[in-house]
Amino acid sequence: MNQFLFGFLLLVFLALPPVANLLESIMIVHMHMQMPLLVIAGFLMAYYFQKKYPAFFEKWNQRGYPGILLFSIIMIYWMLPRAMDDALTSQTVEIFKYISLPFLAGVPLRDSWAKLTSFLKNIVIISFTIMFIMMGLLYIAWPEQLCNNYLMIEQITLGWGFITMAACMVIYLVYNVLIDPMQYEGLAE
Repeated sequence: MNQFLFGFLLLVFLALPPVANLLESIMIVHMHMQMPLLVIAGFLMAYYFQKKYPAFFEKWNQRGYPGILLFSIIMIYWMLPRAMDDALTSQTVEIFKYISLPFLAGVPLRDSWAKLTSFLKNIVIISFTIMFIMMGLLYIAWPEQLCNNYLMIEQITLGWGFITMAACMVIYLVYNVLIDPMQYEGLAE
């Protein structure tokens, strides 16, 4: 229950207009701070939902695949420049952000992650690494503004933020292979 309370309070805090306005005023903070914090809020609240509705999660997300797919779809949507722009100009999209990231990304992530094998977890991380590299290159190399509400320099900064995140994920994956190479032994045969 404490995790649910922390997650709920985090969600409420992030939804406060002064906090939301501050976090959304800088493009990289909007994408790489506010949105992950909303997912974390859902991740923390997920334990309550898992205990309250265990049959639902067991039936709907038995092996973790549907939940991780839903998480991925929501995260890909919010990586799009148009989605970020719409969140700033449309109250409906802003509300969708505060619902989708915690409840359609954070909750399924927590329920699915424990059910996935190490190999599948690494596949998910590799997929996001590739997406982050592609999005980073898009934001850096695109000659025009992709988001009407942010300056070109903020777009380039966000691109480098994506590249940095991808580099961190590569370091994690290399570390994971070097520290626990036994998990990949079955693949060599």
